[in-house]
Amino acid sequence: MNATTLNPCQEQQTSQLKIPLFLERVSAGFPSPAHGYVEHTLDLNQLCIQHPSATFFVRVQGDSMIDAGIYPMDILIVDCSLEVKHKDIVVASLDGEMTVKQFEQYPKPKLVPCNPAYSPIEINESHQFEIFGIVTNIIRKITRSSATASHKQQTLKTHPPSLTDE
Repeated sequence: MNATTLNPCQEQQTSQLKIPLFLERVSAGFPSPAHGYVEHTLDLNQLCIQHPSATFFVRVQGDSMIDAGIYPMDILIVDCSLEVKHKDIVVASLDGEMTVKQFEQYPKPKLVPCNPAYSPIEINESHQFEIFGIVTNIIRKITRSSATASHKQQTLKTHPPSLTDE
């Protein structure tokens, strides 16, 4: 087995974009009134990227990690400077193919998918294996339902809003 950690990252200059972070937490259950108090501003670079010169992004293809909350078209933030630990989710190359999997070091090294439809891959001496980095964050774009958007458009066309409509 040939296991190495690579650093495909280049030093890049980052700019700050500070976005308001509200004191109130948003309810995922029953709604609570929003007070609108801003706690402070939040820079996504500072929040998501601890080592800018050792960080890269990669887009996900496939569904082998859905039980870990990683879905097709997600963007992974990968840090090459972190030491790989047992059960870390890593971006690796196995026999020349890039993959994202959970890395298990013992009892034997293997790449484990987080979807029961896929089998773990034991890493042995015959494999060309390289770990590029550890997944630290996931970026996912939430798309609006086209059915909802078209329903709203149709409602506006047939029922123009008035001051009493809500």
